[in-house]
Amino acid sequence: CKQEMLQKKNAVLVDGVILNGPIMDSKAGEKFVEEACKIIMEEVVQKADDVTEKVCEWQAPEKLKQILDLEMRDTGECHQKILQLCRDVIKYSVKTNHPRFFNQLYAGIDYYSLVARFITEALNPSVYTYEVSPVFLLVEEAVIKKMIEFIGWEEGDGIFNPGGSVSNMYAMNLARYKFCPEIKEKGLSGLPRLVLFASEECHYSMKKAASFLGIGTENVYFIQTDERGKMIPEELEKQVQRARKEGSAPFLVCATAGTTVLGAFDPLDKIADICEKHGLWLHVDASWGGSALISRKHRRLLHGIHRADSVAWNPHKMLLAGIQCCALLVKDNSGLLKKCYSAEAAYLFQQDKFYDVSYDTGDKSIQCSRRPDAFKFWLMWKALGTTGLEERVNRALALARYLVEEIKKREGFQLLLEPEYANVCFWYIPPSLRKMEDGPEFWQKLHQVAPVIKERMMKKGSMMLGYQPHRGKVNFFRQVVISPQVSREDMDFLLDEIELLAEDL
Repeated sequence: CKQEMLQKKNAVLVDGVILNGPIMDSKAGEKFVEEACKIIMEEVVQKADDVTEKVCEWQAPEKLKQILDLEMRDTGECHQKILQLCRDVIKYSVKTNHPRFFNQLYAGIDYYSLVARFITEALNPSVYTYEVSPVFLLVEEAVIKKMIEFIGWEEGDGIFNPGGSVSNMYAMNLARYKFCPEIKEKGLSGLPRLVLFASEECHYSMKKAASFLGIGTENVYFIQTDERGKMIPEELEKQVQRARKEGSAPFLVCATAGTTVLGAFDPLDKIADICEKHGLWLHVDASWGGSALISRKHRRLLHGIHRADSVAWNPHKMLLAGIQCCALLVKDNSGLLKKCYSAEAAYLFQQDKFYDVSYDTGDKSIQCSRRPDAFKFWLMWKALGTTGLEERVNRALALARYLVEEIKKREGFQLLLEPEYANVCFWYIPPSLRKMEDGPEFWQKLHQVAPVIKERMMKKGSMMLGYQPHRGKVNFFRQVVISPQVSREDMDFLLDEIELLAEDL
């Protein structure tokens, strides 16, 4: 075959490689994409609201390895084999778009966001300069501007990141840079002992960020929370004063708007008062709860957020923008992000380009290659409008309230607390324990109930619901309502199914 190619006119051979023409079979590739998209449409999109489908086709790891045939070989597989692999991957993956997937702080499918992801995956852009990503840079600018409006700032800056954890890390580093700008060049050696403050209920990414940035996890002072999981401002004041007496340098307070487990919102106004008094950067981790800002009815949960210096907000959670879609928003509009992170790479950010180089925003990112995540949110927002997004938030919280009232009516179900957001935390007490005296043995036995029910629902594939112990409380279920495909019937099913799965416990 190679000899035939060489005999063709102008054939070029270099190092044993024929360079004439492409080596990919475009027609075969197009056919494969067409057939694979048909599988995605039939097996994922069209079944997204079908409650008769399983949430998960459970297999143990060793069995699943055999089914999928994970080994990579010297020669490629035929297209039909690869298409079958595509079917198998879908079959044995968790269907997070299923109406009865309640396991995480994301769920459901938004069709506009999905199409946006198809477009960006096909175009394969990287968002750092206007010349290589003109549309997506303008889209990100427009989305950030609108999100800043909802926070209540007159101006600001921001950037989309791969996850709320990264947004929190950005904010921590930015606050440190604001406190001591010389750290960018001189490093940690000359700094005092820096201390930051976060609630006991904050996301674990705060500890990770402190570790990653060289601040140290021991220098994260965790502030006591009340019975609802909210930071106690008076305890924050005490800890700030303690840090100063120790000779440390407080520089950051991280408040949480929508904690991971209980869905608690810290009192932002009172925390902001303390930050202003002591000259501390206020960061609000609103990764989960930030979407309540879209709702005129529920935005009161974040009262005072306009006083923050930075905010993390993940539209891929409550608003279904598709993983991942996470923004860090900053009140400062003086170019602080760029000053903190800029490395001025001459091969990317030339200052003598033929267009306005202020649109080359990649130098304010810690990444070089960066996905156009804002596009998913933008296309969805364009399609639904603010009122459509608001309806999603209002409906999710209304369904959570319905579930709470149903839990109160049913024997064997017990709420941990009245929720203020979409997190509904409760115990299920099976019949065998209902007459048992409250004491260590009761709680020890109840601790074992949720894991058994979870195993049974996973193997049955009927639904997915998370559980956890938390701050001295034994295992309980955390049900989260997000997807607009969830209905009142799904709430009833959830409670019925728990009773059914635990009838012999």
